[in-house]
Amino acid sequence: MTAKKDYVRPLDFKTGRVDMNHGAGGRASAQLIRELFASAFDNEFLRQGDDGAALPAPPPGHRLVMATDGHVISPLFFPGGDIGCLSVHGTLNDVAMMGAQPLYLSASFILEEGFPLADLKRIVQSMAAAAAEAGVPIVTGDTKVVEQGHGDGVFISTTGLGALPPGRQMGGARGRPGDVVLVSGTMGEHGVAVLSLRESLEFETAITSDTAALHTLVADLLAAVPEGAVRTLRDPTRGGLATTLNEIAAQSGAGMLLQEAAIPMLPQVEAACELLGLDPLYIANEGKLIAIVAPEAADAALAALRAHPLGRQAARIGVLTDDPHHFVQMATRFGGQRVVDWLSGEPLPRIC
Repeated sequence: MTAKKDYVRPLDFKTGRVDMNHGAGGRASAQLIRELFASAFDNEFLRQGDDGAALPAPPPGHRLVMATDGHVISPLFFPGGDIGCLSVHGTLNDVAMMGAQPLYLSASFILEEGFPLADLKRIVQSMAAAAAEAGVPIVTGDTKVVEQGHGDGVFISTTGLGALPPGRQMGGARGRPGDVVLVSGTMGEHGVAVLSLRESLEFETAITSDTAALHTLVADLLAAVPEGAVRTLRDPTRGGLATTLNEIAAQSGAGMLLQEAAIPMLPQVEAACELLGLDPLYIANEGKLIAIVAPEAADAALAALRAHPLGRQAARIGVLTDDPHHFVQMATRFGGQRVVDWLSGEPLPRIC
């Protein structure tokens, strides 16, 4: 006599919704993992099916770099991206800003009861595509479900692991007076793209998020200059360019003098910020980097950035100065000078 097999109806990715059973650890949880997450993120490590992933050690002499990031953006889908690709790009970039080669990712999902499975599938597929394009697999993860009204659709936390080559030293404290401040492109697109959708604003030219994985840009930059010439790398996400530069100034113990006219910015971003009463220097970016570079290597570094598709609009925007107060100051287009202070308050909530 043949044992009867239980029939499990496939998940309904058209009209189905997340329910509490999907987070209970039973058959429904296993089905969600099997039909959605494991299918989308498939790789040899994830196929191990254990509570974690057993991973190869990095090459001898390399140090491990780990970074983690939580993503709570609203709305979940925005021009140029969504919370899925953003959660991959954000953590990959944090690893890359340490000068490391990203190797692996993990992903943790907090899902709200009632969230449409169609939207969840779209987000997971976006994550899978971003990870595949970057060449960095998602090797382990976790899913929890909270009651309706106790979340906001979906929150995603990702952790990245990377390998840092022997002898490479990079960080905010390594900047010194005379070093040059470079940016890899125009500022403010991500924050304005999200805000335009949230507030139902329409502009003559579409503004899309700049979300992107920057590790190949970083690799090209580091290959073009002597070891140690790139003192600091940072991606100006929450708080934008202004806040990130203040963080670096505080770490390095130096001041900065920026040139307003040199900071690249799309006209439509400037116009949108002027209309909304926002300073674009404080608007989030998700596909740009700041590089603090030794002055003798600045030209080579700038050329390397501009040679990469993600750095074609790279620019030299200022220098580090000998300032005991660690002020970030800016020479304005009108010949004056002003202090560029830390972000105060939260002009754009839930932007990344």
